[in-house]
Amino acid sequence: MISSCPICDKQVLTAELEWHANSHFEDDEAQRDMELAQLAAVTELSTSVTDVPQHSMRSFSNDSFTQGASSSTIRGSSPYGNVLDEQISCLIGAQIRSTVQKIEGGVMNLLRSCLESEGGSSTSIISGYVEHHQSLSSEDKGWGCGWRNIQMLSSHLLKQRPEAREVLFGGHGFVPDIPSLQRWLEIAWDKGFDTVGSSHFHNKVYGAKTWIGTTECVTLLCSFGLRARIVDFDSTESSGQQTKSGKRVCGPMDKYLVKTNSSCELSQEDAENMRGQQVLVDWVWNYFTSKRSDILHNSKNVTISDKTPLYFQHQGHSRTIVGIQRQKGYRGSQDQYNLLVLDPGHRTADLERSLTIKKGWQRLVKRGVHTLRKPQYQLCYVDPGIASLEEMEQLKTIDSILIRF
Repeated sequence: MISSCPICDKQVLTAELEWHANSHFEDDEAQRDMELAQLAAVTELSTSVTDVPQHSMRSFSNDSFTQGASSSTIRGSSPYGNVLDEQISCLIGAQIRSTVQKIEGGVMNLLRSCLESEGGSSTSIISGYVEHHQSLSSEDKGWGCGWRNIQMLSSHLLKQRPEAREVLFGGHGFVPDIPSLQRWLEIAWDKGFDTVGSSHFHNKVYGAKTWIGTTECVTLLCSFGLRARIVDFDSTESSGQQTKSGKRVCGPMDKYLVKTNSSCELSQEDAENMRGQQVLVDWVWNYFTSKRSDILHNSKNVTISDKTPLYFQHQGHSRTIVGIQRQKGYRGSQDQYNLLVLDPGHRTADLERSLTIKKGWQRLVKRGVHTLRKPQYQLCYVDPGIASLEEMEQLKTIDSILIRF
């Protein structure tokens, strides 16, 4: 059914009328915040000392963001300009914390317990703290999986990376809701990050039900000085050998249903496909087990690493890889691997219940090599540390490492 908006008389779906009407008030509030910030800046400039010490980009992030970022201070330390500085200052105070259903004991602790209970010849390595952010039918069902994965990755960074906590989202220490993340992405574009990708969206995503992908995740994180990276896995013959900037892998959310092979033997096509997808799985295993990974916990068959989760994108959906499991092959057969994922398409309550009772959780979390049937995949991870001013300029161009299989 179609209804008329009482604010602008625009015809919208009745189910979306409340969200559409509320967006008018959000814009009004943002405008009032902007006007107040401009007034405060003028007042402060008339009473403060004009000589403002220069700061590095990291000092700007740590001090200005965490302390409220007065417009005059930002103007003295930021290279972005008055209008953009004021937008950042307003957003820091106006952003809203994302609503997330808390899981008793934490989802990763429950997952660790389930993996430990399997025993046998399996070995698992997982990230530390991660919150599960589900897509909601009243907010983002069908288009918000990319934003939800950014929220999951951000929850880890805020909890386990002190340097990231200082710079992300103004240093407030919480994961913002989707509209706030949309504002932050637009600011990243205004700063000059991923100009190729921003043109795809006409520099506008706030308030839109827009699918995003790995590139937008990296753009957002890099704009805070984080060293976010993209890895492309591509089996299509038409793909070139060069790295690609602003690559789009997006589409409607799906449930990622996997058809089981009724035959006892795999077809030749399936066997070749599995050998190709094994390249991706091997990369994930090496990522979590690399020598640069500090061990935070170690039990008989489960290790917790300090590595960030992986934003995991393919055409149609995206999820978050929080670990990987290897099961030793029997009698000389090949080892079997399972990606361990958190899917924003799953209900948090269902995930918590299955992990708590240790029943049915494998169906929600494990993804074997045979499920990886897409021709292209993208991963995003975040290296430690904060970029210097010079490195920040380099991060504005989003590229990737291309791995053919």
